Amino acid sequence: MGKTAHEIVTSDRFKALVRKKWNVSMILTALLFVSYYGYILVVAYGKDFLSTKVGEFTNWGIILGVGCIVFAWILTAIYVVWANNVYDVEVDELKKSML
Repeated sequence: MGKTAHEIVTSDRFKALVRKKWNVSMILTALLFVSYYGYILVVAYGKDFLSTKVGEFTNWGIILGVGCIVFAWILTAIYVVWANNVYDVEVDELKKSML
């Protein structure tokens, strides 16, 4: 017979998995906040830079704004790949140990 849910939740392996998930989540969240609030600070204090033309139809403000959005998508993709290839595999192994 497998382990009970209480045994799994209190196990070192489960606690390490939860810690790893929080570490990955907090790192990606911090990167997102730095990029977003960095952009906001540039908007607040670097208006001359942001209004500098890049090409005929755009400026640095638009490029950096789109860059923030794309960076958020990239961070989301990183999390999804990590969750599918690492986290979910370990969760499945823990589930199997319950059986």
